[in-house]
Amino acid sequence: MIASVSGVVAAVSPDGAVIEVGGVGLAVHCAPGTIAGLRQGQHARLATSLIVREDSLTLYGFASDDEKHLFELLQTASGVGPRLAQAVLAVHHPDVVRKAIANADTATLTRVPGIGKKGAERLVLELRDRIGPIGVGADGAAGVVGAVWPEQVRQGLVGLGWTAAQADQAVTAVAEKATGDEGVPALLKMAIQLLGRHR
Repeated sequence: MIASVSGVVAAVSPDGAVIEVGGVGLAVHCAPGTIAGLRQGQHARLATSLIVREDSLTLYGFASDDEKHLFELLQTASGVGPRLAQAVLAVHHPDVVRKAIANADTATLTRVPGIGKKGAERLVLELRDRIGPIGVGADGAAGVVGAVWPEQVRQGLVGLGWTAAQADQAVTAVAEKATGDEGVPALLKMAIQLLGRHR
């Protein structure tokens, strides 16, 4: 089990990064919020979870151990694989997820692409007793994505090689088109598409 990786960021892409550890480049799948904090050429530490399949070994990376633990817990629910678990953490802060499950708040859970009403109810039923303590800031955390997405998208774009000015323009354009229901991954993708036209 690879519990964490620490090394120089060799490359950053929209869905992950390559971290060089002891001369070996490890491809790590990350959510946009984690990618936003990475800079090519700089040192980084990511908590990681290795998913083993018959035909693949996939490493998922997280900015904190808390995100990693929740990622692994979510997958113990039936019907939740690593991609869906990562999507949950891309849309919501861990404390928001815990609070939603503890309070049977299916509306919050269904904001994640890929989770319908039945899926949200199943998460509540299967994880409510194992979700752990809810953070002190959870009450105000529901608006975390809405409040900080511009900075996360901006940092993600700069990390991918665009200038700060280009990133600012893209964030402004995305803000005009956004409906408020999109998660950070969808907003970052919109920004990349807009900038792709102007390269």
